[in-house]
Amino acid sequence: MQTPSVVSPQEWEAARQQLLIKEKELTRARDTLAAQRRRMPWMLVEKQYEFDGPNGKATLLDLFEGRRQLVLYRAFFEPGVFGWPDHACRGCSLGADQVSHLSHLNARDTTLAWASRAPQPDIARLKQRMGWQMPWYTITDGFDVDFGVDQWHGHNVFFRDGDKVYRTYFINSRGDEAMGSTWSYLDVTPLGRQETWEDSPEGYPQTPPYKWWNWHDNYDAEPTPHPLWLDILTDPAGAAIRRREAEAKGSCCSQASPSTK
Repeated sequence: MQTPSVVSPQEWEAARQQLLIKEKELTRARDTLAAQRRRMPWMLVEKQYEFDGPNGKATLLDLFEGRRQLVLYRAFFEPGVFGWPDHACRGCSLGADQVSHLSHLNARDTTLAWASRAPQPDIARLKQRMGWQMPWYTITDGFDVDFGVDQWHGHNVFFRDGDKVYRTYFINSRGDEAMGSTWSYLDVTPLGRQETWEDSPEGYPQTPPYKWWNWHDNYDAEPTPHPLWLDILTDPAGAAIRRREAEAKGSCCSQASPSTK
């Protein structure tokens, strides 16, 4: 193995700064691509589809769980797939291990769900064995054929307007490799991250960045940003000074009363 040269800290930092220019270009290009996705035309889903779920029969509309956006991944777990019946496809399983906590997507009016042709008892058994939490449904009709995932995995993205469902985007193959984080899912949705810095069509819902962030078990308990969190966002240097002063007095914010946490 021929490794790169070993350099001084100054030379290493200079090399890093050169790559940082290209990394920032890539980030901006990714943001531009996401903005173009938000302007993609939509396709009305006119056919009715039915799935089996943990609570019985479910329509495509039910999979939204009342939210406006749905990212639906077709995973291969069924007879004939390598690993059956103990495991799903190795690639799909690797992707499942990367799925971020669903509450952050839910806070942006977005539901992530998975679908396979395996029966629900097998799906429940697999989820328990692997520790996966995403809703996972059984395909019972031609949904996979109609949406390009009968022979290969992929993420279909849908938007709900009342009782109408629209297909807004589709990503598969190596595009699936990047999926798993809260941001990668939101970036393929029609509404995006819904933050004010994004280039979105006029009238799209947007809130200031960072302010909506929360602990995954606290969104319902604290629907609005906490004053301490806003203090950190608006004045990070001042917040750090105030924290150190509080620590010096023996009353660090981490020891504050529950009402101020």
